[in-house]
Amino acid sequence: MSNKSFLAVDFGASTLKIAEFDITPDGALAVRNYGVESLGLAGSQDAAREGVVIKALQKLISERGFGAKNINVCAPGFHVFSKFVKLPPVDASKVTQIIQYEAQQNVPFPLEEVVWDYQILGTTATGELEVLLVAVKSDIVEGLFRSGDAAGLKLQLVDVSPAALCNSFRFNYGDVEGCSMLLDIGAKTSNLLFFEGNKVYARSINIGANSITQEFGAEAKLPFARAEEIKMAEGFVGLGGAYEEPENPHQAAISKISRQVMTRLHIQVNQTLQFYRQQQGGAAPVRLYLSGGGSIMPYTAQFFAEKLNVPVEYFNPFRNIQIDPGINLEELAKIAHIYGEVVGLALRNLAQCPVELNLMPKSLLQRQQINQKKPYLIAAVFSFVLVVLAFGFLYSSLASVKEAAVRDMEAKAMPMAQRDGELKRLMDEREKRSQEIGQLSSWMRERFAWIEFYNELREVLILTESKYSRELNVPVGVWVDKVVTVHPAMNRRTPLSEEVVDEGPVFDEVFMQRYGLDPSTMGGPKKPTKKSAADFFLEDTGDTNNISTVATVIRAVDVTVQSGDPAANDKIAFGLLELVKASGMVNPEGTELAGAVDVDEDSGTISFPLNIKLKNPLSL
Repeated sequence: MSNKSFLAVDFGASTLKIAEFDITPDGALAVRNYGVESLGLAGSQDAAREGVVIKALQKLISERGFGAKNINVCAPGFHVFSKFVKLPPVDASKVTQIIQYEAQQNVPFPLEEVVWDYQILGTTATGELEVLLVAVKSDIVEGLFRSGDAAGLKLQLVDVSPAALCNSFRFNYGDVEGCSMLLDIGAKTSNLLFFEGNKVYARSINIGANSITQEFGAEAKLPFARAEEIKMAEGFVGLGGAYEEPENPHQAAISKISRQVMTRLHIQVNQTLQFYRQQQGGAAPVRLYLSGGGSIMPYTAQFFAEKLNVPVEYFNPFRNIQIDPGINLEELAKIAHIYGEVVGLALRNLAQCPVELNLMPKSLLQRQQINQKKPYLIAAVFSFVLVVLAFGFLYSSLASVKEAAVRDMEAKAMPMAQRDGELKRLMDEREKRSQEIGQLSSWMRERFAWIEFYNELREVLILTESKYSRELNVPVGVWVDKVVTVHPAMNRRTPLSEEVVDEGPVFDEVFMQRYGLDPSTMGGPKKPTKKSAADFFLEDTGDTNNISTVATVIRAVDVTVQSGDPAANDKIAFGLLELVKASGMVNPEGTELAGAVDVDEDSGTISFPLNIKLKNPLSL
């Protein structure tokens, strides 16, 4: 084994992937050994994750006989925040300052609690800088260090999934032409990347294969582990159109649930594709590569080929990697699709990569420097003791001198021992405070779920405008007029009976010009009216900490006359409803139009009430 060998480890949500690499004499990257270990449901649960990861890592190293000690690691996708931002063209000396400001504005945690890094990927035609910004909580990286330390390994580099996948794809598929998509379907999250020439764009989607297992387990009343076992053995993605349902009830249930989850994922992929083309100026993709543990379910490739109308194949991260003759190629081929991040990590030791991030916190770097000096300090002390003993043995006549030297050493060692005890006490206190901060941070993360919800709703509104502008051949504008949050404990609907003055909607002049509205009809209060069905509220009868339903009033431009289609307004309303139902955060069964489409002839707009039932209640 080469003395240059090293390990690359992907700490995924449900599996731990590890491989041992070295650099060959001719400068190529070669894989010498590999191993995979399941983490189960506990792998995606913060409380139990670290213990499960340490156990799995120690087991793999023991069973597979890995000899290297230096490791590059990839933080799990569901713990990582990543975003592409554009910066105005500025002097190079001000770039770092501007990116620091962007990090403060975009990272959903205080910067002192995270490790963050960035990479400038290029410039647009207008001179703007395209920057990839990533961040992960410091305690998550500390946990990775503790896991490696418990297995006797030395952490060298901490990367994130989008960057590792980008480097792996560029190394193995740098020769393909046109725009390519790479969809990595993980257990808890999925990564979607676009590659076009030297351009790259990525987005993380909060939908993964665990959703299939959890929904199937709930329907079949099975524990997660058993549901996952059945899914892997019998599951497949249901085919579209009319087909004969499997006689096996488990297969029938899994195929239906799998198609529903993949449909939600496809909607997110399609929205990202539209954003990439319209906002990033990208071309239409000509192919799709699939990777990740969730992509191997039968008929997944056929599903996306049908939905996206492009050729689909599985990503091979070992395409340009040398493979040790002792490795069984057939066995490696079965799991190659989950090794994209691992190969991307290994490439960081080979040469300059397109994306080079390192989320190693300063505290870990300082600790490693101290650990590197420990052997020399221990050796120095040991040598000194040997000299003293040898001196005493050879010159017993100088015993008194030796005893004096020993007493002197003990006197010097005592304060050091006291300081050591104080240091341990302070470290324990720091660990306790870190755990408390971690709990508070967990509560804070729940707050940002609202941001994700409203981003989802905004993307649906944009998609509705785009879709029906094309179908009706007229400009379509859709926006949220009112929002009312509803608690899970609210169990009955009560109308507000008092009369109120409807002052009418207020619009910006530019907005009115955009949709051809008459400003003269927009001002002045209207006559007192009864509240409509859209203004109902639910009476609070219990807990008010969580929100299960968001009652909205949607307003849109009345396009009946412009389009010449009497049903145009209804098409927009029901089309929006279907797109909202397809969102991964929404429960389709509880999401509905709460009343009819109401036409406001004075303002030239329509409005309709939409109750959005959340799949998981959000905290206030």
